[in-house]
Amino acid sequence: MLMAEEKLLQRQTALVTLNAALLGQALPVLEEIDGASYSGVSSIGGQMRHVIEFYECFLDGLSSARIDYDARRRDLVLEQSRPAAIGRVQALIGRLTTEPKLRGDGAIFVRMEDAAAVGLAEQYLASSIGRELQALSSHTIHHFALIAMTLRAMGRAVDPDFGVSPSTLRHRAELEEAA
Repeated sequence: MLMAEEKLLQRQTALVTLNAALLGQALPVLEEIDGASYSGVSSIGGQMRHVIEFYECFLDGLSSARIDYDARRRDLVLEQSRPAAIGRVQALIGRLTTEPKLRGDGAIFVRMEDAAAVGLAEQYLASSIGRELQALSSHTIHHFALIAMTLRAMGRAVDPDFGVSPSTLRHRAELEEAA
C-alpha cells in the first residue's frame, strides 16, 4: 500500500510542480511588457485575469470539494494592472505549493459550465484533484499561447517555450536531437 501512496504523491507533486511552473512562466512576461500593452485592446490582461481566476476558483473550492469555475470574480483590476496580476500569480504559486489537499487525489465535484442556463437539476460532475490540475495546466497553456500570439503580433519577442505544451517541447527536442 505504501508504494501506491508514494506513486500518488509523486503524481500529485508533478502536477502541482507543472502548474506552478506554468504560472511562473507568466512572471517575466508580465514584468517585461508595458502597462498599455497589458491593459489595452490586446486582451493580454483579460487572458491573464481568466487564467488567474480559474486557479483561484479551483483552490477556493478544495475545502468544500466543490469547484465552480463560473464563480470567477471577473476582477477588472487584474485586466488593467500588471502589478496586481503579478501579485496574484505569485500568491497562486505559493498556494499551489503549500496546499495540503493537493498532496492527495481526492474526489471533488465540478460545476458544469453554465449548467443553470441549460436547466440541469444536477449541476456538478465527479472529478478528482489530479484531473482538475491536469485540466488547469492545459487551460493555462492555451491562454498563454493566445498571449504569446498577441505579443508577437505586436512585434514583441516572446520566449519560444511560452504557451507551448510540455509534450510539444519534448517532441521538438527529440526532433532536434535526431537531426
